[in-house]
Amino acid sequence: MAEVPTASNVTLISGPMLIGVFFNMILYGILIVQTYHYYLTYKGDVRWIRYLVLYLFVIETVNTGCDMAMMFQTLINNFGKVDTTKFFPTLLAAEPITIVAISTPIQLFFAYRIRLLSKSSWLAGIIAFFATVSLGGGAWSTVRIVEIKVFARKPELHLPALVWFLSAVVSDVMITVVFVITLNKRRTGFIVTDDAISKIIRMTVQTGLLTSLFAIGDVIFFMTLPASFSDIYYS
Repeated sequence: MAEVPTASNVTLISGPMLIGVFFNMILYGILIVQTYHYYLTYKGDVRWIRYLVLYLFVIETVNTGCDMAMMFQTLINNFGKVDTTKFFPTLLAAEPITIVAISTPIQLFFAYRIRLLSKSSWLAGIIAFFATVSLGGGAWSTVRIVEIKVFARKPELHLPALVWFLSAVVSDVMITVVFVITLNKRRTGFIVTDDAISKIIRMTVQTGLLTSLFAIGDVIFFMTLPASFSDIYYS
Protein backbone atom coordinates (compact mmCIF):
# COMPACT_ATOMS: atom_id res chain seq x y z
CA MET A 1 0.00 0.00 0.00
CA ALA A 2 1.38 3.39 -1.00
CA GLU A 3 2.43 5.73 1.78
CA VAL A 4 0.10 8.70 2.21
CA PRO A 5 2.00 11.98 2.57
CA THR A 6 1.49 13.70 5.91
CA ALA A 7 0.45 17.33 6.30
CA SER A 8 3.88 18.27 7.65
CA ASN A 9 5.61 16.70 4.63
CA VAL A 10 3.47 18.63 2.17
CA THR A 11 3.79 21.86 4.15
CA LEU A 12 7.58 21.77 4.39
CA ILE A 13 8.11 20.75 0.76
CA SER A 14 5.35 22.62 -1.07
CA GLY A 15 4.89 25.55 1.33
CA PRO A 16 8.14 27.39 0.48
CA MET A 17 7.57 26.81 -3.24
CA LEU A 18 4.02 28.20 -3.01
CA ILE A 19 5.21 31.30 -1.13
CA GLY A 20 7.90 31.82 -3.77
CA VAL A 21 5.29 31.57 -6.53
CA PHE A 22 3.12 34.15 -4.72
CA PHE A 23 6.02 36.62 -4.65
CA ASN A 24 6.91 35.84 -8.26
CA MET A 25 3.37 36.61 -9.40
CA ILE A 26 3.36 39.90 -7.47
CA LEU A 27 6.64 40.89 -9.13
CA TYR A 28 5.25 39.79 -12.50
CA GLY A 29 2.41 42.27 -12.05
CA ILE A 30 4.98 45.00 -11.42
CA LEU A 31 6.87 43.87 -14.53
CA ILE A 32 3.75 44.27 -16.66
CA VAL A 33 3.41 47.89 -15.52
CA GLN A 34 7.12 48.57 -16.04
CA THR A 35 7.08 47.07 -19.53
CA TYR A 36 4.02 49.11 -20.50
CA HIS A 37 5.65 52.27 -19.11
CA TYR A 38 8.89 51.54 -20.99
CA TYR A 39 7.23 51.17 -24.40
CA LEU A 40 5.06 54.21 -23.74
CA THR A 41 7.93 56.44 -22.60
CA TYR A 42 11.11 55.32 -24.39
CA LYS A 43 9.95 55.12 -27.98
CA GLY A 44 13.27 56.45 -29.23
CA ASP A 45 15.42 53.61 -27.88
CA VAL A 46 17.37 51.59 -30.43
CA ARG A 47 15.50 48.62 -31.83
CA TRP A 48 17.65 45.88 -30.30
CA ILE A 49 17.07 47.22 -26.77
CA ARG A 50 13.31 47.31 -27.36
CA TYR A 51 13.50 43.71 -28.60
CA LEU A 52 15.54 42.76 -25.52
CA VAL A 53 12.83 44.18 -23.25
CA LEU A 54 10.19 42.24 -25.19
CA TYR A 55 12.25 39.05 -24.97
CA LEU A 56 12.67 39.43 -21.20
CA PHE A 57 8.94 40.02 -20.77
CA VAL A 58 8.07 36.92 -22.81
CA ILE A 59 10.51 34.66 -20.93
CA GLU A 60 9.33 36.01 -17.58
CA THR A 61 5.76 35.24 -18.67
CA VAL A 62 6.80 31.67 -19.52
CA ASN A 63 8.55 31.36 -16.15
CA THR A 64 5.49 32.60 -14.24
CA GLY A 65 3.23 30.23 -16.19
CA CYS A 66 5.53 27.31 -15.37
CA ASP A 67 5.46 28.30 -11.69
CA MET A 68 1.67 28.28 -11.59
CA ALA A 69 1.44 24.97 -13.47
CA MET A 70 4.05 23.45 -11.15
CA MET A 71 2.04 24.32 -8.04
CA PHE A 72 -1.22 23.18 -9.67
CA GLN A 73 0.34 19.78 -10.31
CA THR A 74 1.70 19.56 -6.76
CA LEU A 75 -1.32 20.76 -4.80
CA ILE A 76 -4.24 19.81 -7.07
CA ASN A 77 -3.34 17.00 -9.48
CA ASN A 78 -1.21 15.14 -6.92
CA PHE A 79 -3.30 15.98 -3.86
CA GLY A 80 -3.07 13.13 -1.34
CA LYS A 81 -0.65 11.15 -3.50
CA VAL A 82 2.81 9.98 -2.45
CA ASP A 83 4.17 11.64 -5.61
CA THR A 84 3.70 15.00 -3.88
CA THR A 85 6.55 14.37 -1.45
CA LYS A 86 8.57 11.87 -3.45
CA PHE A 87 9.06 13.32 -6.93
CA PHE A 88 10.02 16.79 -8.10
CA PRO A 89 7.17 18.61 -9.85
CA THR A 90 7.52 18.06 -13.59
CA LEU A 91 8.01 21.74 -14.41
CA LEU A 92 10.58 22.31 -11.67
CA ALA A 93 13.15 21.53 -14.35
CA ALA A 94 12.02 24.64 -16.24
CA GLU A 95 12.98 26.93 -13.35
CA PRO A 96 16.80 27.07 -13.69
CA ILE A 97 16.87 27.40 -17.47
CA THR A 98 14.19 30.10 -17.64
CA ILE A 99 15.77 32.06 -14.79
CA VAL A 100 19.21 32.14 -16.43
CA ALA A 101 17.54 32.88 -19.78
CA ILE A 102 16.40 36.09 -18.07
CA SER A 103 19.38 36.94 -15.87
CA THR A 104 22.20 36.24 -18.34
CA PRO A 105 21.07 38.69 -21.08
CA ILE A 106 20.60 41.36 -18.40
CA GLN A 107 24.11 40.78 -17.03
CA LEU A 108 25.56 40.81 -20.55
CA PHE A 109 23.71 44.06 -21.27
CA PHE A 110 25.25 45.64 -18.15
CA ALA A 111 28.66 44.32 -19.19
CA TYR A 112 28.17 46.07 -22.53
CA ARG A 113 27.20 49.33 -20.79
CA ILE A 114 30.20 49.06 -18.46
CA ARG A 115 32.49 48.66 -21.45
CA LEU A 116 31.06 51.85 -22.96
CA LEU A 117 31.32 53.81 -19.70
CA SER A 118 34.66 52.57 -18.38
CA LYS A 119 36.35 51.87 -21.72
CA SER A 120 37.57 48.67 -20.07
CA SER A 121 37.11 45.52 -22.11
CA TRP A 122 38.63 43.25 -19.45
CA LEU A 123 36.16 44.30 -16.73
CA ALA A 124 33.26 43.77 -19.10
CA GLY A 125 34.81 40.48 -20.17
CA ILE A 126 35.03 39.16 -16.60
CA ILE A 127 31.38 40.04 -15.95
CA ALA A 128 30.37 38.41 -19.23
CA PHE A 129 32.41 35.32 -18.32
CA PHE A 130 30.65 34.80 -14.98
CA ALA A 131 27.28 35.53 -16.60
CA THR A 132 27.98 32.82 -19.16
CA VAL A 133 29.10 30.40 -16.43
CA SER A 134 25.83 31.12 -14.63
CA LEU A 135 23.95 30.28 -17.82
CA GLY A 136 25.81 26.98 -18.04
CA GLY A 137 25.12 26.24 -14.37
CA GLY A 138 21.41 26.88 -14.85
CA ALA A 139 21.28 24.60 -17.89
CA TRP A 140 23.24 21.94 -15.98
CA SER A 141 20.80 22.22 -13.05
CA THR A 142 17.86 21.68 -15.39
CA VAL A 143 19.46 18.54 -16.83
CA ARG A 144 20.22 17.18 -13.34
CA ILE A 145 16.67 17.83 -12.10
CA VAL A 146 15.34 15.79 -15.03
CA GLU A 147 17.79 13.00 -14.22
CA ILE A 148 17.42 12.97 -10.42
CA LYS A 149 13.60 13.25 -10.24
CA VAL A 150 13.19 12.62 -6.48
CA PHE A 151 13.52 14.86 -3.42
CA ALA A 152 15.60 12.23 -1.62
CA ARG A 153 18.45 12.83 -4.10
CA LYS A 154 18.24 16.61 -3.99
CA PRO A 155 21.74 17.05 -2.46
CA GLU A 156 23.08 15.83 -5.82
CA LEU A 157 22.01 19.21 -7.20
CA HIS A 158 24.53 21.04 -5.00
CA LEU A 159 27.35 21.31 -7.52
CA PRO A 160 25.41 22.58 -10.56
CA ALA A 161 23.36 24.89 -8.35
CA LEU A 162 26.49 26.34 -6.75
CA VAL A 163 28.02 26.95 -10.18
CA TRP A 164 24.82 28.74 -11.17
CA PHE A 165 24.26 30.79 -8.00
CA LEU A 166 27.84 31.74 -7.13
CA SER A 167 28.75 32.87 -10.64
CA ALA A 168 25.56 34.95 -10.72
CA VAL A 169 26.51 36.53 -7.37
CA VAL A 170 30.00 37.43 -8.62
CA SER A 171 28.57 38.94 -11.79
CA ASP A 172 25.92 40.98 -9.94
CA VAL A 173 28.37 42.28 -7.32
CA MET A 174 30.91 43.25 -9.99
CA ILE A 175 28.24 45.09 -11.98
CA THR A 176 27.23 47.10 -8.91
CA VAL A 177 30.78 47.94 -7.79
CA VAL A 178 32.10 48.82 -11.25
CA PHE A 179 29.08 50.98 -12.06
CA VAL A 180 29.41 52.93 -8.81
CA ILE A 181 33.15 53.51 -9.25
CA THR A 182 32.82 54.44 -12.92
CA LEU A 183 29.94 56.85 -12.36
CA ASN A 184 31.71 58.49 -9.41
CA LYS A 185 34.65 59.28 -11.68
CA ARG A 186 32.29 61.07 -14.07
CA ARG A 187 31.25 63.77 -11.63
CA THR A 188 31.75 67.20 -13.21
CA GLY A 189 31.20 69.63 -10.34
CA PHE A 190 27.97 70.89 -11.88
CA ILE A 191 25.07 70.42 -9.46
CA VAL A 192 22.52 69.22 -12.03
CA THR A 193 24.88 66.67 -13.58
CA ASP A 194 26.18 65.42 -10.24
CA ASP A 195 22.64 65.07 -8.87
CA ALA A 196 21.69 62.94 -11.87
CA ILE A 197 24.79 60.77 -11.36
CA SER A 198 23.98 60.41 -7.65
CA LYS A 199 20.46 59.22 -8.48
CA ILE A 200 21.82 56.64 -10.93
CA ILE A 201 24.34 55.44 -8.33
CA ARG A 202 21.63 55.08 -5.67
CA MET A 203 19.42 53.13 -8.07
CA THR A 204 22.35 50.92 -9.10
CA VAL A 205 23.28 50.14 -5.49
CA GLN A 206 19.68 49.48 -4.46
CA THR A 207 18.86 47.14 -7.35
CA GLY A 208 22.29 45.52 -7.56
CA LEU A 209 22.53 44.97 -3.81
CA LEU A 210 19.02 43.53 -3.68
CA THR A 211 19.76 41.14 -6.54
CA SER A 212 23.03 40.05 -4.91
CA LEU A 213 21.38 39.48 -1.52
CA PHE A 214 18.69 37.29 -3.07
CA ALA A 215 21.33 35.32 -4.98
CA ILE A 216 23.33 34.81 -1.77
CA GLY A 217 20.11 33.77 -0.02
CA ASP A 218 19.54 31.20 -2.78
CA VAL A 219 22.93 29.66 -2.06
CA ILE A 220 22.42 29.58 1.72
CA PHE A 221 18.90 28.15 1.66
CA PHE A 222 19.65 25.63 -1.06
CA MET A 223 22.65 24.32 0.85
CA THR A 224 20.84 24.11 4.20
CA LEU A 225 17.38 22.84 3.17
CA PRO A 226 18.10 19.82 0.90
CA ALA A 227 19.02 17.51 3.78
CA SER A 228 15.77 18.36 5.54
CA PHE A 229 13.86 17.51 2.36
CA SER A 230 15.40 14.05 2.38
CA ASP A 231 14.70 13.63 6.08
CA ILE A 232 11.10 14.70 5.55
CA TYR A 233 10.56 12.07 2.90
CA TYR A 234 12.10 9.24 4.90
CA SER A 235 10.54 10.22 8.27
